[in-house]
Amino acid sequence: MASEMRSGRPLIIDIKGNSLDDGPGTRSVVFMKGCPLNCVWCQNPESKKIGPELWFEADKCVVSGGCIPACPEGALAADEPLAIDRNKCSLCFDCVDACPSTALKRVGQDMPVEQVVAKIVPYKPFFDTTGGGATLSGGEPTLFMEFTSQLLQALKAEGIHTLVETAGLFNFDAFAEMILPHTDMIYMDMKIIDPELHKRWCGVDNRRIKENFARLHKMAGGVGGFSIKPRTPLIPGITDTDEMMASLAEFYLAHGVKLAALEKNNPIWFDKSEKVGVEPDFAADDPARSFYDNQRYGGIKQFFEDQGITILES
Repeated sequence: MASEMRSGRPLIIDIKGNSLDDGPGTRSVVFMKGCPLNCVWCQNPESKKIGPELWFEADKCVVSGGCIPACPEGALAADEPLAIDRNKCSLCFDCVDACPSTALKRVGQDMPVEQVVAKIVPYKPFFDTTGGGATLSGGEPTLFMEFTSQLLQALKAEGIHTLVETAGLFNFDAFAEMILPHTDMIYMDMKIIDPELHKRWCGVDNRRIKENFARLHKMAGGVGGFSIKPRTPLIPGITDTDEMMASLAEFYLAHGVKLAALEKNNPIWFDKSEKVGVEPDFAADDPARSFYDNQRYGGIKQFFEDQGITILES
């Protein structure tokens, strides 16, 4: 099943050295490839598939033509220099090697734990000064539980604060054994409460996700233990409706959740989808293609806080 953890190690999309958006303080964020969900609004569409992908930024292309003869499959053509026939592409990445600019890139690099840690450790002075650390993101870090566990242990051995961002679809016993002992903080997505609607928009139902969150939230907060923060993306007309917000608040209150985060829709994911050859299933004038309305956000935030649920900055 897609939700089961995999052996081996994930491909690494990127290691962002100085991030202020993925946890407290200054952080280094490790983006892993592969996710058991298929959210239509995924902010990192290049992280969905486990395998490598070809990334193309047309505005960086200098139209040198060097990539065309380099492609053994004929997926690039002289009469359409800014187009790729993804059906022909075999992902050999010969075109990337021939590209004189950075218009063509491979998404997903094989990196052992030691190499990942070596890229993060130089930022430790910034972590220590700002209360930051390392954040494991994706994709879904728990899809590769053994690798993620080893990486977390190596980071903790360097005295680095650790945070795991997860969609919550994992084997709880394995998570409790391999991830929790080495994790200081968890950011867990609570996208949609209704299982059928979650399946419609995210590809799977969320029964296990809700069960995992409830168990983790009950365990959190002990002396020397981990903390957990649920987060909900506000996607216009999908996750942010009055009914959705009411069901989310009801779920939080039932489980004693007093702190949560709301994330405003950021439409940059449309452009990112096209760069890996995926056409988003939204009309040009769909509200999901716009930055989130601040007034609507303020109203939703007030709704939760009126019920005793404090909305934190994400």
